[in-house]
Amino acid sequence: MRIGLFVTCLVDMMRPEIGFSTLKLLESNGCEVVVPDLQTCCGQPGYNSGDRQSARALAEKFLNEFEGFEYVVIPSGSCGGMVKIHYADLFSDAPDLRARMRKLEPRIFELTDFLANVLKISTLPPSSFKGNVTYHDSCCGLRELGVQAQPRALLGQLPGVQLTEMKDSTACCGFGGTFAIKYGNISSAIVDEKCANIHDSGADAVVLGDLGCMLNIEGRLRRTGDDKTRVLHVAQVLAGDC
Repeated sequence: MRIGLFVTCLVDMMRPEIGFSTLKLLESNGCEVVVPDLQTCCGQPGYNSGDRQSARALAEKFLNEFEGFEYVVIPSGSCGGMVKIHYADLFSDAPDLRARMRKLEPRIFELTDFLANVLKISTLPPSSFKGNVTYHDSCCGLRELGVQAQPRALLGQLPGVQLTEMKDSTACCGFGGTFAIKYGNISSAIVDEKCANIHDSGADAVVLGDLGCMLNIEGRLRRTGDDKTRVLHVAQVLAGDC
């Protein structure tokens, strides 16, 4: 199985270790993984800001780089949602591109969805991580890609990991990309509520599948004096890299 791995901008620039954990998970389950050298952004920031020209150019670039793979795996619900759902809109006036994208769409997967529903893995790399975790569902992963049960099922395979659901786990963390910049006060109020729910769960760590949410939640926890609650990408936990 030959996989094209789309690393995402945030992972590449901010937390490359998440990319290596993703690579480890895929290769340990028999996949040949290729990371196209020239990959950049999926176009989501431009698309959400109304810059369709830039987003369209990046969408075409993505299509050219990834359509030859058997599957495309993305360790991010938001980037996965952008590619799998919104490229159709960007290509709405280009029948040839839309036809090519229609063939690629069924082969694009968020990481945990791919592990659970395509590879159907029953074993994970040995993990030294132990503790009580709670899971935050990212908006795009949940609402656009249906990612909810998959990461929980995978975490349930790890001995020593106890999953405790927080209140309103499916509620937004307040990030929303440019939303957090344009509406900072509202974003802060939303993430404060999310952090309170994390604390109330009693978990040692909050686990999630989107680095944008991860940076937002971790930043708020640290700025409000919480230096203990760990904030971990699900790839790191599943790969035993934390």
